[in-house]
Amino acid sequence: MTFTPAAADTIERFLKQTNTTPFDYDCILTGDLGSVGSQLLCQILFHKGVDISGVHEDCGNLLFDTTLQDVHAGASGCGCSAALVSTLFRRKIEKGELQRVLFVGTGALMSPLSVRQGESIPGIAHAVLLAKK
Repeated sequence: MTFTPAAADTIERFLKQTNTTPFDYDCILTGDLGSVGSQLLCQILFHKGVDISGVHEDCGNLLFDTTLQDVHAGASGCGCSAALVSTLFRRKIEKGELQRVLFVGTGALMSPLSVRQGESIPGIAHAVLLAKK
């Protein structure tokens, strides 16, 4: 959940800077927010006037079946992104099933010094537009 505000900020800024709406994309894909983080992401953006609920997917949610697997929120770090973006979503774009996917990967700015000093670990997010040439 640490990454959810960073993902929301990145998506909001990307849409404003490109003068686009969520529905200009077949999918807005986050990396590993899981079910809890995904719900929170949609709520944060909705309160800012951006509704991504109809186009948002999360790799953590797609990779795991929370009804059959004991994965709790359903995310698992960067492995979710790598597994789905490089396979499922790449193929769908190549086949023309998807035209434009806004992928928002999340992560942490890990610093041993910050951790030893008891400081928080900032969450970051970056956006990549995936589209067929």
